[in-house]
Amino acid sequence: MPFHDIALEALESYHPKLEPPADFDERWSQTLAEARTHDLSLEVTRVAGPMTLISVDDMSFSGFGGDPVKAWLLRPAEARGDLPVVVEYNGYGGGRGLPHERLLWPAAGYAYMFMDSRGQGSAWGSGGGTADASGGGDAGMPALPGFMTRGVMTFETYYFRRLITDAVRALDAVARVEGVDASKIAVSGASQGGGLAIAAAGLVPEVSAALIDVPFLCHIERAIEMSEQDPYQEVARYLSVHRLQVESTMRTLSYVDGVHHASRAQAPALFSAGLRDDVCPPSTVFAAFNAWAGDSRMVTYPFNGHEGGQAYQQVLQAAFLSEVWADA
Repeated sequence: MPFHDIALEALESYHPKLEPPADFDERWSQTLAEARTHDLSLEVTRVAGPMTLISVDDMSFSGFGGDPVKAWLLRPAEARGDLPVVVEYNGYGGGRGLPHERLLWPAAGYAYMFMDSRGQGSAWGSGGGTADASGGGDAGMPALPGFMTRGVMTFETYYFRRLITDAVRALDAVARVEGVDASKIAVSGASQGGGLAIAAAGLVPEVSAALIDVPFLCHIERAIEMSEQDPYQEVARYLSVHRLQVESTMRTLSYVDGVHHASRAQAPALFSAGLRDDVCPPSTVFAAFNAWAGDSRMVTYPFNGHEGGQAYQQVLQAAFLSEVWADA
């Protein structure tokens, strides 16, 4: 069914007046500083498998609270020298799956890291293996969604504070891997992954490129009002019960809103939006795109929903990275 937001011409100039909390930068600086007091505990272990042209490493590093976070690291098997790296974050409810499911970037000649999402990995795909240890020990093992409201009472307890911190620590980790060019790190992702990529680019100035598709966690208050789909409706259902927590919930969500993180991001970025997206309405995507502090480009898919451009967008992403890194 067609989904109508606002006209494309209006989207291109859509700049909602959203003010971050006064302590936005301070709280994120404190959060990342605390995470970095923990040893990175980086482990990179070669994994045997059926692929002969791609090497696969099982990667682990310390994220929020020093909790172990899993990732896959893939590279061309015969690579020599330091490679640019694409770091990808996953969509809502999915886990890191199996390494042979993601071959584009190593086949294109890059190193490629795919981060597991703590506590997620049971809604679709091939599973995950990272517990949300700081969110409840064994109870934080991979589970079905409900993450959007987990700990939403305060920024300190909020789930996405932990996950965004993991996304930043993933960049700390991959920069230390032998054979990776730490001056050429791109962040990428679709939906939740796109929201994490925006936050990571806003929090880590060293990011040199960003590939952001149909991002979640942008202009969140509007998305909750417009979208009839989960994950945003998780918040609506929560507030229909917790009627007196609207203001505190929206304040917590403002710390993870991609519009605020985008306004701090300087890396060249390639965005995409599906103009019939009823999960992440296009106005919420354009709100982040139009707030982006660095150079940015948008690709729209008028007849697509939350799936966006998929393989067609990947072709454009590959060309974009070649252009950005050729000038680096």
